[in-house]
Amino acid sequence: MNRIIKITLAAIAMLGAPQLVTAHGDVTPQAIDVSELKPLGDEWAKTNPYRDNDKAIKIGSSAYNQNCARCHGLGAVSGGIAPDLRYLPAGEEGDGYFTAAVRNGKVRDGRVYMPKFEGILSQEGLWTIRSWLETVRIE
Repeated sequence: MNRIIKITLAAIAMLGAPQLVTAHGDVTPQAIDVSELKPLGDEWAKTNPYRDNDKAIKIGSSAYNQNCARCHGLGAVSGGIAPDLRYLPAGEEGDGYFTAAVRNGKVRDGRVYMPKFEGILSQEGLWTIRSWLETVRIE
């Protein structure tokens, strides 16, 4: 058996399998404090209104770690359970993909791979995550 798999299985056994196994898609989203940012209203922005906004990037870093890292990995480096978000396209193209994914989630063959976050986390909070993701993006 691969050494990494053995270590992972040992970690699961030590930490308690139910918490880790159910973590993907079965975790309570953590609130994102966006009170210091300009409100965006009810209609979703087509492009990231907080792009290159230092305050939004800082908020987005924390928001990502609290809401996304358990599946997409620390620093957006995937551990295999979900896509590596460092490869999201830049600019408007990436904004469109990001908003579709976070608003609607990802479902295949009736299985939820990513829960939908529209109505759960605010548009402002989700755009802060996108702002931070752009700072770790690689080609």
